Amino acid sequence: MSSECLNSDNFSPESVNDTAKETCLNWFFKIASIRELIPRFYVEAAILKCNKFLSKTGISECLPRLTSMIRGIGDPLVAVYARAYLCRVGMEVAPQLKESLNKNFFDFLLTFKQIHGDTVQNQLVVQCVEIPLYLTLYSPAIDWILQCIAYHAPDVLLTEMMERCKKLGNNALLLNSVMSAFRAEFIAARSMDFIGMIKECDESGFPKHLLFRSLGLNLALADPPENDRLQILNEAWKVITKLKNPQDYINCAEVWVEYTCRHFTKREVNTVLADVIKHMTPDRAFEDAYPQEKFLPFLDMFQKESVRVEVCKCIMESFIKHQQESTKDPVILNALLHICKTMHDSVNALTLEDEKRTLAALINGFIKMVSFGRDFEQQLSFYVEARSMFCNLEPVLVQLIHSVNQLAMETRRVMKGNHSRKTAAFVRACVAFCFITIPSLSSIFTRLNLYLHSGQVALANQCLSQADAFFKAAVSLVPEVPKMISVDGKMRPSDAFLLEFLCNFFSTLLVVPDHPEQGVLFLVRGLLNVIQDYTWEDNSDDKVRIYTNVLHLLSAMTQEAYIYHVDKVDSNDALYGGDSKFLAEINKLSETVVSQILDHLKTLGKEESLKRQSQLALYFFNTILAHGDLRNNRLNQLSVNLWNLAQKHGFADTKTMVKTLEYIKRRSKQPEMSHFTELALRLPLQSRT
Repeated sequence: MSSECLNSDNFSPESVNDTAKETCLNWFFKIASIRELIPRFYVEAAILKCNKFLSKTGISECLPRLTSMIRGIGDPLVAVYARAYLCRVGMEVAPQLKESLNKNFFDFLLTFKQIHGDTVQNQLVVQCVEIPLYLTLYSPAIDWILQCIAYHAPDVLLTEMMERCKKLGNNALLLNSVMSAFRAEFIAARSMDFIGMIKECDESGFPKHLLFRSLGLNLALADPPENDRLQILNEAWKVITKLKNPQDYINCAEVWVEYTCRHFTKREVNTVLADVIKHMTPDRAFEDAYPQEKFLPFLDMFQKESVRVEVCKCIMESFIKHQQESTKDPVILNALLHICKTMHDSVNALTLEDEKRTLAALINGFIKMVSFGRDFEQQLSFYVEARSMFCNLEPVLVQLIHSVNQLAMETRRVMKGNHSRKTAAFVRACVAFCFITIPSLSSIFTRLNLYLHSGQVALANQCLSQADAFFKAAVSLVPEVPKMISVDGKMRPSDAFLLEFLCNFFSTLLVVPDHPEQGVLFLVRGLLNVIQDYTWEDNSDDKVRIYTNVLHLLSAMTQEAYIYHVDKVDSNDALYGGDSKFLAEINKLSETVVSQILDHLKTLGKEESLKRQSQLALYFFNTILAHGDLRNNRLNQLSVNLWNLAQKHGFADTKTMVKTLEYIKRRSKQPEMSHFTELALRLPLQSRT
């Protein structure tokens, strides 16, 4: 019969045939014939579940009998492990029969005095075993028995267990097991009762500091009554501070440091840390140099750098996880800056990238939690100090630049309508911070994007010359973009990233006003020169895609009023007011760009690149359709030529061409769009043969 069947709730002795019952009964008769008590007990307990073959009440009848059998074992240590095993078997085969668990514990309490009797004591002398060491041998068994009893047990039963332990003398061993096995909430609610019991225990049998450690472990999981918290700490620390052995001291103190941090102020935490330093540092000459703050010298006790860094990481992880609000407390900032500096200074040429990212993330988490409210100058001073301290971790520098840009925008929001010289000077200081910091970064696209973002922030704050400086720096950096860059540890072509950046840059350039001394569209011209001179991959069409985006920009610049603006910044639509010379310059640039695109299309006339030519021709056609004035005959004819080129060699997607033509016909029905009707008639659809 399978074990699954035996464990089934529907199993009954009636399901077992007579042969199986007879065999099982024969086993139990053979076990009963074993003369020695201990082997007979363990063998019968091991097959206790087999009683289900014989009767429904077999297990409930055997458990009390086996419990009574243990009374015949004379050695209390052997007896307690027999009880622990019986409790284990009982929880497995009949967890609902709690009475046998309780009976085992109460029987143990009756024989508990044997431990301190002459027989056991004499045997310990012969074997040269000290009583404290001997008592620790009982702990696993007693812990298991009590855990079985405490499982889903009501508080009334747990209270009864505790009261019975109180009545025994020298009960430190039992008390420790109770605190290890019972629910933390039960222990915490009766903390003062347990402290009273601990104080009455005999120190020679079981060390009191271990009892206070067990109590502290419970209080780390559940809170005691608020009115008792200080008295609990005082009573515990009276015992802990008297410990001479450093290992015993720190094992106990580490638990109560957490309790102190959870429930008390900086003053109490400082007091506890001072005591830790006093015990754990033989040479305490430096104590006078730290009369107020005990946290940093506590960290300095970790002499091995790798250990100290791990401790710092744990502290920062805890701070980031549990700190709910931003802080400007100078003591906290000083301590955490010291911790972050310790982590930062551990970085060297052999440090793995994963470790660098972990450290940077922790430091960034701290930086984000620091806020001086509306004291913007103090906030900027903090960022300046952080930059000097964490200069070797690039992600931290990036975070600082973003934070300073955010600070500049926050200043603009708060001081809206009050643009004093002091405010303007502060914003310029923020801008200068970013401009100085960005060149120290190694990632070229990080620099490009930060130049663009910082320029946008400067522009939003009406710092026009500073914005120009950022944009010029970005333009001058484009030629340095390598053909391949590392992305997530793998080398990738950079063209797609450069295309994305330049498209974002063009969107910003629409609202950037021309510098009075630099000429019309000086930034656009500079960027076009850079794009022209950049060496593109032979099989790449990104240059054409960039040029078409330039045409989008130039088309938007010809509008009387631009589609978006920066508050309090006059863009070129306001500066030039639709001046004909300005529009003529845009037309010249547009013609130059169109010429570059057409030249590239001509280079794709070879058989292996005809498909690319078709796709680019249609892409350029759609650009003209969306942004060009097709009433212009030259532009109209160019669009027709591109349409035909897209279909010339049979690579055009017929569905796309049909949908495009349908769109043109719909546009022709709109007011002032009648010229689209003529265009549609000139755009044939070529079927594939």
